[in-house]
Amino acid sequence: MRKFLFLFLLFPLLELAVMIKIGSSIGVGWTLILLVLSTLIGIGMLRVAGFTTLWRARIRIAMGEVPEKEIMQGLTMAVSGSLFVLPGFISDVLALLVLLPITRKLLIGSVMARINVRGGGQTYQHRPGDFHQNHQRPEAPRVIEGEYERRDDKKPFNH
Repeated sequence: MRKFLFLFLLFPLLELAVMIKIGSSIGVGWTLILLVLSTLIGIGMLRVAGFTTLWRARIRIAMGEVPEKEIMQGLTMAVSGSLFVLPGFISDVLALLVLLPITRKLLIGSVMARINVRGGGQTYQHRPGDFHQNHQRPEAPRVIEGEYERRDDKKPFNH
C-alpha cells in the first residue's frame, strides 16, 4: 500500500518535470499542442475500444464461446486510451507500450494468470431464436378506485 501511495504521489511530479523539460526544448506552444493531441487520441481510442469490444464479444457469445480474449484486448485498449487522456508524456509512453503487440500479449498473459478463469455452477446455452420469441407480459391486476364509508348495521338507511 505504501508503494502505491508513493508512486501515486511521485508520478504527477515526474510528469510535471518531463513536461517542463520538453516545454523548454520545443516551446510551450508545441508542448500544449502535443498534450491536447494525445488527449484527443485517447478519447478516440476509448470510444473505439468500447464499441469494438462490444461488437466482437457479441459475435463470440452468439457462437457460444466465452469472449475472454476480446474483453482483455478491449480492456488493454481502454487502459491505453486512459493513459493517453492523462496529461503528460510519461503516461503517453506507457500508453504506447500497452499498444505494442508484444507488451500487450505479456500484459494480457500476466492478468489472465492472476484471474481464475473457471466457470461457476451455472451455465447458459444460447440457441438461435432465444431472443426473438414473443413473450407476453402477465396481465396486471385490475384496480378499481373508489370511496367508501362505514354505516351502522342497525340503521339501514343512515345518511
